[in-house]
Amino acid sequence: MIQKWFNIISDHRISLRDRMFRIVTGTCMVALVFILPMGRNPWNILILAVSLLAMAAIVKYSVRKECIHTGATAITVLLLTLFPISFFTAGGFYSGVPEWFVFCFIYVCLTLQGKRMAVFFALCTAETLLCYGLALYFPEHIIQSTQQRSFFDSAFSVVLVGLLTCVLLLFLTRMYEEENALSQQQKKEIEELNRAENHFFSSMSHEIRTPINTIIGLNEIILRKDIPEDIAENARNIQGASRLLLTLINDILDISKIKSGKMEIVNVSYETGALFSEIVNMIWIKAKEKGLEFKLHVDSSIPSMLCGDEVRIKQILINLLNNAVKYTSKGSVTLSVRCERLSVNRVRVWYSVEDTGQGVRKENIPYIFNAFQRVDEEKNRLIEGTGLGLSIVRQLVDLMDGEISVNSVYTKGSTFIVTLEQDIVDASDLGTFTLSSRAQRRDGEPYRQSFEAPDAHILVVDDNDMNLMVVSKLLADTKIHIDTASSGTECLKLTQNHYYDCILMDHMMPEMDGIECLHALRAQPGGLCQNAPVVALTANAGSDNQLLYRREGFSGYLAKPVSGALLEAAVLSILPKELVQISEDAIQSDIEKDILIFEQVQRRSVLVTTDSVCDLPESLRRVFDISVCPYYVCTEEGRFLDGEELKPDELLMHIAGGRKGVSQPPDVEDYERFFAGRLTEAQNVIHITMAKNVSEGYQNAFEAAKSFENVTVIDSGHLSSSMGLSVLCAAYLAEHHATKAEIVAAVRRVERFISSAFIVNSTHMLCQTGRISKRIQILCDALLLHPVLVLKKSKMVVGHMETGSFSHAAKKYIKRTLQDIRNIDRRILFITYSGMDEDQLQFIQSTVQQVCPFERVYLQKASSAIASNCGPGSFGLLFLRRDDAAIPFFHPPRQIEEA
Repeated sequence: MIQKWFNIISDHRISLRDRMFRIVTGTCMVALVFILPMGRNPWNILILAVSLLAMAAIVKYSVRKECIHTGATAITVLLLTLFPISFFTAGGFYSGVPEWFVFCFIYVCLTLQGKRMAVFFALCTAETLLCYGLALYFPEHIIQSTQQRSFFDSAFSVVLVGLLTCVLLLFLTRMYEEENALSQQQKKEIEELNRAENHFFSSMSHEIRTPINTIIGLNEIILRKDIPEDIAENARNIQGASRLLLTLINDILDISKIKSGKMEIVNVSYETGALFSEIVNMIWIKAKEKGLEFKLHVDSSIPSMLCGDEVRIKQILINLLNNAVKYTSKGSVTLSVRCERLSVNRVRVWYSVEDTGQGVRKENIPYIFNAFQRVDEEKNRLIEGTGLGLSIVRQLVDLMDGEISVNSVYTKGSTFIVTLEQDIVDASDLGTFTLSSRAQRRDGEPYRQSFEAPDAHILVVDDNDMNLMVVSKLLADTKIHIDTASSGTECLKLTQNHYYDCILMDHMMPEMDGIECLHALRAQPGGLCQNAPVVALTANAGSDNQLLYRREGFSGYLAKPVSGALLEAAVLSILPKELVQISEDAIQSDIEKDILIFEQVQRRSVLVTTDSVCDLPESLRRVFDISVCPYYVCTEEGRFLDGEELKPDELLMHIAGGRKGVSQPPDVEDYERFFAGRLTEAQNVIHITMAKNVSEGYQNAFEAAKSFENVTVIDSGHLSSSMGLSVLCAAYLAEHHATKAEIVAAVRRVERFISSAFIVNSTHMLCQTGRISKRIQILCDALLLHPVLVLKKSKMVVGHMETGSFSHAAKKYIKRTLQDIRNIDRRILFITYSGMDEDQLQFIQSTVQQVCPFERVYLQKASSAIASNCGPGSFGLLFLRRDDAAIPFFHPPRQIEEA
């Protein structure tokens, strides 16, 4: 019997509350057994015995009828009746019964729940207080016992209550530990199941795409031939069914990724005009085939380039437009785009898809975004689909922190509105753009290749012979010379002795996959294709894989199954133009809807970038193609881009009026967007920042660079044009094809040889920005002291003081700074100034030329961020000291130039 009870409370198939009820009630029954000897007469013992039997009957009935809560309530009532009787008949609080009142509280808390627990807990409290009160004020109603008996009962009860409570707690702890272990085991199994499910869907997508690629490819070859109409119709039906199957696979894969949290949003810079052209060319032919009018309304003020997940935005709009075409039998489908500027670098875009279709019933609108659910099923039973499209749209919009809403009038049409906030890459208005539409081959029209390239050679690498055959046949009419390789090893053998204008490479191959083969190809000693463009031709679809291939160095990406038009478009965009002969009467049969070409122009190896506080002339930035990430200047009126929205002179006038203006480095997100954009231009980015102890720009850039394997952030250890000298050195080396390691080493070496010092005319600005106290500022004004600010260990400190009028102090500063002429590299000098007129600049320039002539002198106005710290009338002489290792640098002719 006892073993059976233990087995029951250890059985995880029984609910936790059921087992807890059995444990707690069983403990209370044991307590009653021990209370029995405390009775003073046979009637008392009889009542306790009957209560014990009643409790057992209640437990048995409750378990059998599955009414645990009711049984626990009944037992609580029994205990509330039984304990007062035992209390008054066993000697009151001089007996051992009071200790057992604790069990009543424990029982209520562990077996009851909700309002019922609160009510009975209050009743237990009231009953206990009542019993103690009656025993205190009416002792004559208490059956007295001897002192010896009272001490014995009390000691016995304390020990037993403590023992039973410990046993109860041990049982409950063990139960919770077992439940927790079971929960962890179930969690682990669920995670393994999710991983297995994700692996299954991913493998399913890859494995199914491969035979579909063969079906679609060979079927297209059949359609290109002169065949009877009935066979052509069957081939077109096969083509449509294959593409429908592919769409279903993509939808299931996307919903699986979203639910498992594997779907990632990848923000990149993209051209809005190109995006709209691509979408229109995907949809208009479908609308035309159904006799629908397709309209496009684009706000001309939308920026020409934005930063967002172009692939997912396109997927959202295409899903909505496909739905609109699918559910509209007559009328029109309209895509409208408008925008609102939120800030200088942020925009909110509304995408509206409107149709004149059948609309959605009002009661069905809350359910249209549910997965695997199609509203008005009876009416839509002949329309193909899984009901996943809108669910995917909703979840993609949520992932991008956007909003989606729907307005629909049944039988009149629907309007879906998607709102997304994106960053501005190029703020120039799109204006009236030219829609780059491409004619599409209709069913029944003869095929003509889009180009011919008889002198071109390409290599196709795939471990599947059918895929090699499909690609070869699809490109046969272009007259390209095609070699094939069934493995990465065979590919490397061919590239050792042959040059190819383009290589199409599969990813998932045994022994050596496509990525490993690409890396081996790039590093192949004596190989002829180290710089040849390589396009990933793979069944691994999705934006996350596109990002992977981009980072690994592929020149493009093409997803299987691939049509002849897509394949031709990919190869055409890669081949050298001199090898290609465009067919004048060619009709392109499809739009580049699944192809993403990353490098339509060759990317450079290393690109040097910096911040706007580098104080380099625009002419030098253009010569060396140096991109800058703008700092901000914060005032009471808002935050402005340094040099673009707020000029240095404007800031000085603002501060002179008693208002504040402080510089602020770009945020981590700003740097991430900046680096992402630059990586589209180069394989590696070296970003040089201001001294890390002067600004937080280095920390923010370094944090942002963690997201990119090919971005290196260097602390220049300087500021203003002295930082610009480091940038010029790096840019010069990059232009002359130095490696990334060589450039990084040179920048770190040159840091020690840059002279960086500013003389400050007035200390008012330093005081206003909190760099010196008001007392020091008054002292400097009284004694005509002019601090000279220098950088020591990346910190701006006062190196020394110059005295007298500012012209006198400036001359002494120039002579002191340039006194060691033999150790000065006189190729270039920056005179970086803030708030100075032409006469002052002419005086400084002539003094410099008298003391130490330079080959080239730049008069560079300091950025707003520098000017806000030094104030008007300040300037610095920034140049290189001689290095025994001969720092690489350009050798410009002698010239004085105002930047």
